[in-house]
Formats: sequence, C-alpha cells, structure tokens
Amino acid sequence: MLALLGFGTIAVFLILIITKRLSVITALVIVPIVFGLLAGVGVRELSEMMLNGIMQVAPTGILLFFAVLYFAVMLDTGLFDPVIRLIIRQVKGDPLKVVMGTALLTMIVHLDGDGTATFMIVISAFLPVYKELKMDRLVLAGIVALSVGPLHLVPWSGTSARAIATMNSTASEMFNPNVPAIFGGIAWVLFVAYILGRNERKRLGIVALDYDHHTSLNDEQRSFRRPKLILVNAAMTVALIITLMMGWTPAPVLFVIASCFALLINYPNLKDQQRIVKSHGSNIFMVSSMIFAAGIFSGILTGSKMIEAMASSLVSFIPEHHANWLPLLTALTSMPSSLLFTPDAYYFGVIPVLSEAAQHYQIDPLEIGRAALLGQMTVGFPLSPLTASTFLLIGLCEVDLGNHQKFVFKWAFGTTIVMTIVALLTGSIHF
Repeated sequence: MLALLGFGTIAVFLILIITKRLSVITALVIVPIVFGLLAGVGVRELSEMMLNGIMQVAPTGILLFFAVLYFAVMLDTGLFDPVIRLIIRQVKGDPLKVVMGTALLTMIVHLDGDGTATFMIVISAFLPVYKELKMDRLVLAGIVALSVGPLHLVPWSGTSARAIATMNSTASEMFNPNVPAIFGGIAWVLFVAYILGRNERKRLGIVALDYDHHTSLNDEQRSFRRPKLILVNAAMTVALIITLMMGWTPAPVLFVIASCFALLINYPNLKDQQRIVKSHGSNIFMVSSMIFAAGIFSGILTGSKMIEAMASSLVSFIPEHHANWLPLLTALTSMPSSLLFTPDAYYFGVIPVLSEAAQHYQIDPLEIGRAALLGQMTVGFPLSPLTASTFLLIGLCEVDLGNHQKFVFKWAFGTTIVMTIVALLTGSIHF
C-alpha cells in the first residue's frame, strides 16, 4: 500500500506540473501532504517529517540564495562582458556554433563534478548570447543539462561518492569500467548539440553581428557596470571557485560572505545595493523557495517510508528466470528513476536492495552500482524535481520546469541508452 501511495505521489505531482494545473511550489507541498494523510500519518508526525526535510535542504537553499545573488552582481558589474564578446566573435552569429560551444564549455567546467557551480558559470556567460541572437532558452537549459550528465560520473561527484560508499568499493572499481561509456555519452551529447544547433540555425539563420554588449543595455543596467573593477571582480570570482572546488569552506557560508563583499566593493552606496537586490529579488525568491518546498516533498516521502516501500516493490517485479537482466534493467531505468528518487533515497535505499538481489542471483553487485550511475542523478539530475540544481538551472535560464522536462527527457534518455550499450560492449555491465 505504501509503495502504491509513493508512486501515486510522484505520478500526481508530475502530471500536475506538466499539465500546469499547479505551480511547482504548490505541488511540491500539497501533493505529499495529501498522500501522507492517505497513508495514515498523523498531523504531528507529518509536521515533523516536513520540518526534517526543510532542515536537510536548508544549507542548499541558503547556498542557492546567495550564489544566485553573487553571480547576478557579477553580471551586473559586467564581469562576463569580455567573455561574451569573445564568444560572439567566434560564433559569428551562428546558432549552431553557439550550441556546440555551450556543450563543450559545460563539459570542461563540469570536470569538477559540481552541477551548481557549472550551471552558474556557463549560463552566466551564455544567457546574454542566447538572448541577443533570440535563440530558444529551452535549448540553453537543455544542452547544459545534457552536457553535465556523462561528466557527472567522475568519482568526486556527489552521486558517484554515494554509489562508492553504498557498494563499499573503490573509485577505480566503480569509475574505470565506465570510462568508455562516459566517452560514448559525450559523443551522443555533441551529436544532439549539433541537431539542436542546426534547427536553431534553420529557424533564425546566421546573423551578422558587430557585437557591442553595451548596446543591448538600458540606462539602469549601464549604471550598474563597473569596468574599472573588472580585475578585482575576476580575482574574487576565481578565488571563490577555487575555494569551492577545494572544499576549504562550506559552500553556503562561502557564498554568503562572497555576495556581501561583492555588493560592498562594487556598490558601497546603500541605495545602489538595494536596487541590485530588488532587481533580482524575484529570481532569487523563486529558486530558493522551491528548494524548501522540495525539502517538504522528500521529507514526507522518506519519513513515511514510502520510498523504502517503492524500493522493495521494484525488486519484486523481476522474475527469477530473468535475474540476469537486473544490471541492464537497472541501467535502462536509472535516468527515469531520477524523477522518482532523491540520490540519497536511491543509492542508500534502492541500490542496497538491488545489489542484495544481484548477489542472490550470483551477479556481481558492483555491476548494479555502475549501471545505476549511467543515469540516476547523473544524466537525470538536471531534470529531476528532487534536486536543487534543477531549479537553479531553470531559474537562471528563465524557463518552466514542465517545458524543460518535456524538451530534454528524450535526449537525456538517449544518453543513458547510448552509455548502456557501450557499457555492455565493454563489459562494465553484463546481460
């Protein structure tokens, strides 16, 4: 019963947001509350689950609140203007080159395995380019989402770290056999980037641009520019990214401090600071509020044991005489399961059950871990409503979650299929 209610919660939530019957924030809160009550959870217990969920995502919510503010300030100061001009000169107004460049830069930046930092850096640089060329922002969100997928299998990403810990294995055991699959995924993403870019080129044509970024600014935006402080802002941003990658300071604390210094250095006048914060307040609110709403969603599903029940029910559907299909089925369902399970729920809840079943059928349990990494919260995390990074991505690109999911799902599933085929051919998993 709990499993049915859990799957029902996910299904109703997805239907409501894709059909736009409810906003994402409303659906994230109302739907799990209703199904939690149907599961027989008391109001007091339900409240405790919601509070636990909010507490778990609080650091992420704070991180995104101040991270969005920091990079918004850097955009306002004109820090990325030289990069934008360089990109425009190289692509020469060709949407195909823009999309291909977006994919390549995203992959390079995402070598650190941090989705949040990747989205902020890449989109901050490319969003003005897409706007200037009147390109579809769904393409920007989609190609960035696809490009981080294969690279998110690096052993230092949070998802891989969970898989390694759960399987009690080493980074080399989980990562090395999947390297050919990663390259297969990269090739697929570049192919998709070519298709999407070619479609945009057909729609818009190649625009001959003599690009000066300042010509697209209004008077207020121009007043925010701080060209004399560009080296200071660049040094501050590089230091922030290095500190973030090295883990010297907790990320939420780091961005709280960095955003305050960014405001103080660039806009020492209090009225200017208020104008900057007010101009970005709507975007900051939307991104941050959805994080806390997602905390309620995951808190109820976890606290009510619905996720645990869903994991057990998945295993029961596999007939014993088809047990050798387990790694393949895990791989093929890994990306879609990102819409159902948080990374913690999947790798600490579902994977132990699946690996135990694999051992029962004399299958190497490490294959289950490697198969899961071919999609679950790697390829799938940038379109999952259960991760904070998704809301950051769509917030920065100014697109709707339902539209983003409909646009990118088939391409992301294609990434997992290609990676699964390569994994089978190279022996990372067996069938």
